[in-house]
Amino acid sequence: MSSIPKSVQDLIEEFGKLPGIGPKSASRLTFYLLTKPTEDVVKLSEAVGNLRKNLKTCENCFNIAENSPCAICMNSARDKKKLCVVEEPLDVVALERTGFDGFYHVLGGVISPINGIGPENLRIFELFKKIEDGQIEEIILATDPSLEGEATSMYINHKISEQKKQNIKIKNLKLTRIARGLPVGGDLEYADEMTLTRAMEGRNSY
Repeated sequence: MSSIPKSVQDLIEEFGKLPGIGPKSASRLTFYLLTKPTEDVVKLSEAVGNLRKNLKTCENCFNIAENSPCAICMNSARDKKKLCVVEEPLDVVALERTGFDGFYHVLGGVISPINGIGPENLRIFELFKKIEDGQIEEIILATDPSLEGEATSMYINHKISEQKKQNIKIKNLKLTRIARGLPVGGDLEYADEMTLTRAMEGRNSY
């Protein structure tokens, strides 16, 4: 029989399900909360409980937001000629720190045949629709420099190259990939601001 109260053990197990949190870290977090005032623990509980209540997916960029269109998509001061393609909403947070002033398109993941994820499972075809009118002048592919991220980037590049041959409005569309300022196998959300800035500034054409 465990000497730890069930409520404590339950929280340790829930913390342990979070990415990057092992059993020891989960235990430390739980026992840390036991030292805090009740009102602080209640605030944390309410924040977790309300996390998804007011959130929705932006109809334009597919980022998470409280309103649709989101604040970024509604910002008329941003450069509508540049569109940055990322894997997940957390990548938008990372790239916003670099001062990028264009718009985003969140794919919702990467192509991964081993996990049963193909182009049809992502928001790739919605991206193709966005460029049809020729208003976007540059697509910046900012998928992670992993095997899956590279495969996704190459797929999008191939399909847009074919699309350019059939649509005269986008024949001058520039397609770029963020520079290798990021380690292979790394994730955008864990990169520091300087590395991301250099990657954006050093992006190259396909």
